[in-house]
This record gives sequence, structure tokens and C-alpha cells, in this order.
Amino acid sequence: MKAISIFIIIISLILMSLFIDACGCSSCSRQEETVVPSDLLNKANDYIKQRTGNDFFEKYISPDFVRTKFTPPYYFLTYRLIMPDKPYVNTVIQFSIDSTGNVIKDRNIIGIPDCIEGGCNFNVTEDQAIKIAKESGLENGIKPWKTGFLWDPNLKQYTWHILSTSSESQSSENFRGYGKEIIIDPNSGLVLEMNDWHVN
Repeated sequence: MKAISIFIIIISLILMSLFIDACGCSSCSRQEETVVPSDLLNKANDYIKQRTGNDFFEKYISPDFVRTKFTPPYYFLTYRLIMPDKPYVNTVIQFSIDSTGNVIKDRNIIGIPDCIEGGCNFNVTEDQAIKIAKESGLENGIKPWKTGFLWDPNLKQYTWHILSTSSESQSSENFRGYGKEIIIDPNSGLVLEMNDWHVN
């Protein structure tokens, strides 16, 4: 299970960089946008605001209609979460609603931070997270650490995820490796988890 989790996180890091790069292209604005009825969109916005509060939503969150899709009877909604003063906070919120605006709870709900209970200052920078990882004893490994500001589906919050690789080998068919990972709260700097990982 840990191997699968680490593999998903590695893929997430790659896809995150591709997603951000893709949105910098001039053709993005010319892609077809999905039209979401205003009453449904308002319900979806309100669902996010229940966790983020209105001020945070209005400042930093906006619908991404290019990546929003309608597959009857569901709308798969995508929002962008961008904090200009914290460039590492550039990510997505995704969830599904039905034709009446109700959120589909048994489908993935990704990226909605709990600003009311947990806070959303995200003041811990990448450099500070790396320093915390070093002070916490994360091994140097055989290659530079992989770092990412990522949504953790298990903790249901954003985290700094730093991956150290102790050994790896790759063929045309598969990847094998192992090392350690550290997961850090981007608000408090608290180390949430320190784990071994392996992919066979």
C-alpha cells in the first residue's frame, strides 16, 4: 500500500509541473469552456466557502471552466487555488456535483483547504520545509530531494512532501526504488509523518 501511495505522489509531482506549464501557454484561453448554470455554480462555490471562508475564496480561488467537464448527469468541477504572494501555492480544487448542485460525496473531493479550523496562511516556504526536513534527520539519499506543495488525500490537507531516494533502478518496463519521505504542515512547520517508502 505504501509503495502505491509513493508512486501516486511521484506521479502527482510530475503532473503538477505539467499542469502549471500547460496553463502558461497562449492556447489555453482558446480551449472550449464548459458552461455551468449559475445556480449550480453558486452552490458549488458555497460548498468550498464552508471550509475556506468567503474572504479566502474571493481572493485566491476561481473556477477553471476549461478543465471543468459535464458528463451527464454530473459536472466535474475544477477550480484554481493561486496565492500570488506565495508562488508555491498554485494548485487545483476538484469535485463533482449532480444536476441539482449537490456534491457527490462518494467521488474524489480534492484540494479544498480547511481555513476555518486549520488555517490557510501557508507561511512555511519550500526552503523552510527543506530546513525542517534536514533538522528532522531526513537522509540525503543518492539524488536531490523531490519536494512538492501537495494535497494529501489521507490527511485531507495541503502539505510539504519531501522525498529522499536511497536506491533506485529503472528499466523500460518498471521503476524500483526505496527511501524515506517526510510530510510537513505548511502552516505550522510541524512534521506530520516520517515514513519509509519503496516501489518494487
